[in-house]
Amino acid sequence: MDRLDALRSMLAADPGNNFLQYALAQELVKSGDDEAAVAAFQSILDGDPDYQAAYYHSGKALQRLGRLEEASAKYREGIAASHRTGNSHARSELEVALEEIPA
Repeated sequence: MDRLDALRSMLAADPGNNFLQYALAQELVKSGDDEAAVAAFQSILDGDPDYQAAYYHSGKALQRLGRLEEASAKYREGIAASHRTGNSHARSELEVALEEIPA
């Protein structure tokens, strides 16, 4: 069983586990499946809109897919979430990522 299968199996047993969902999303990024990774990151955000890392990594995957407007929107959503949670480190990373997108 490879890592993706192992993570999917663990998630089947514990579908609400954001850590496992995040690990799956990151593994999908590593495998080059950015489309599936974006869906996995969104699944996290659907259940926990304050899961800061999912905004950043989802935005990066969207950028690699050439979906720059969606990436910008994802970063903006993350910046709003960082304001809600008071996470200045995440806000800073998201602001830098947003600035790197060509206008």
